[in-house]
Amino acid sequence: MLTNNVVFILGIAKFDGAFESTSYTVAKYLAQQNQVYYIDYPYTWKDYFSRRDEAFKRRENLFWSSSNGILDTSLPNLKIVIVPPLLSINFLPEGMAYRWLLRINENIILKRVRKLIKKLNIGDYIFINSFNFHYPGLGEKLSPSLYVYHCVDPLIVQHDVKHGLISERQIVEACDLVVCTSKQLYREKIAINKNTYFIPNAADISHSGKARLPEVEVHTALRNIPGPIIGYFGNIERRIDYELLTKVISLLPDYNFVFAGPVEEQWIPSDFRTPSNVHFIGRVPYNEMPAVLKGFDVAMIPFKKDEVSNTIFPLKLFEYLGTGKPVVATDFNIDLQEFTKDTITYANSPLAFVNSINEALKNDTESAKAKRIAIAAENSWKKRLDELSEILDSSRHKS
Repeated sequence: MLTNNVVFILGIAKFDGAFESTSYTVAKYLAQQNQVYYIDYPYTWKDYFSRRDEAFKRRENLFWSSSNGILDTSLPNLKIVIVPPLLSINFLPEGMAYRWLLRINENIILKRVRKLIKKLNIGDYIFINSFNFHYPGLGEKLSPSLYVYHCVDPLIVQHDVKHGLISERQIVEACDLVVCTSKQLYREKIAINKNTYFIPNAADISHSGKARLPEVEVHTALRNIPGPIIGYFGNIERRIDYELLTKVISLLPDYNFVFAGPVEEQWIPSDFRTPSNVHFIGRVPYNEMPAVLKGFDVAMIPFKKDEVSNTIFPLKLFEYLGTGKPVVATDFNIDLQEFTKDTITYANSPLAFVNSINEALKNDTESAKAKRIAIAAENSWKKRLDELSEILDSSRHKS
């Protein structure tokens, strides 16, 4: 296990974001036995002039050079590093101008981190780029004793792909170690960097498992929706197979389909919401997730089967299982079956999806529920991050 080390993590998410992120989860775990500095996802000058919310106010006095940029957390060994606002440059086309301005942004982050290293007299340290492919040169410039890239997802949306494909490859080629969260990502990265490992995503089972507690009531947004409820919790975006779902919903008119999460409207077919048994309840705070899951009779993951989805190892898979609820998914990633055993039905057509839902509703048992909970426990964050810690420790000794 990695202990008594200094670790800098450049995150892809803000530490106080609306949802738990893999980046910050890793930071909190490693801080149990190491000193961790989480470099918060930077604000840009555009953010600076357009935002005045509580998150902004929390950071405002830490932006400037007169500050060391350090924000304390409830964990003694975990500190947040706030960097000054950066230039907004993603709108630029890929090319010399973009890369020149990118170096300016990276040097701003670098100056803040180096100032901290000098002030605290830090010697050796580990640097983890946690899927922040926007700043590819930072790891090399810091010259850590171990440089790690944590590859969490494929690059999909145009905002990320535009510069990210070039930048991510730069990181993978330069770093000492790559850790991927799906087998397909592992297959892609090991072709570039031989020191690549596969550690799948996990879930906070202790949180989603609260849905099993008698004192947890069904979320108010679901109380007036008659059962059976077939539910989805997460981002409602391009990965969802709306064509399949449209057929499934039409074949099960007496069942209600609930979608809980933020909606990316450009991906939703114009008539998808038309049926009376389709309900969008909007974004739900993470702390309220157990109450939503408690209201589901069957949880679903209806993702498209394509070259993007076969790289996905979704957290919700084990969050669902941790509730004990039946789960039905499309066969979007065959690698998942190795980890879920026979606790999840993977359907390859609308009719198979319908049959799986009906089977789950009619023939669920206490032993099946117990098996789902046990599988979820095998895929907890603690287990996965123990594996990560072991790899970091062994790699640090080799470097």
